[in-house]
Amino acid sequence: MFRKLLLGLTVIAFAGAGAAFAQQSGIKRTPLQKVDFPAGYNTVTAIAEVPAGGASGRHSHPGAETGYVLEGELELAIDGKPPLKLKAGDSYQIPEGAVHDAKTSGDKPLKVLGVYVVKAGEPLAKPAP
Repeated sequence: MFRKLLLGLTVIAFAGAGAAFAQQSGIKRTPLQKVDFPAGYNTVTAIAEVPAGGASGRHSHPGAETGYVLEGELELAIDGKPPLKLKAGDSYQIPEGAVHDAKTSGDKPLKVLGVYVVKAGEPLAKPAP
């Protein structure tokens, strides 16, 4: 019972963090699960959605991100690297702390499944200039 309560409170906390970030950048993150692993880190699985013509906004994560494009097309801009054109069925990786932005391509919204391995106690994402 205690474990279910703790898991529920954790999901609510991540949902609140995702909602706050969404208000800042236009991206919607729906946390699916959180695992306290490896030691000192949290592994968070989430769905990220960006409306057609939108962008996630420049941001970074206190850990690595890997993902899979479920729907739509995007241009993934990671500082210091050439932009990547991705479509449904493609996967990507973003190094820890790398500032990046995902802009939708075409007239469809973007939906990705993201896995974030972030330092425990840090916010999932931080806006970047």
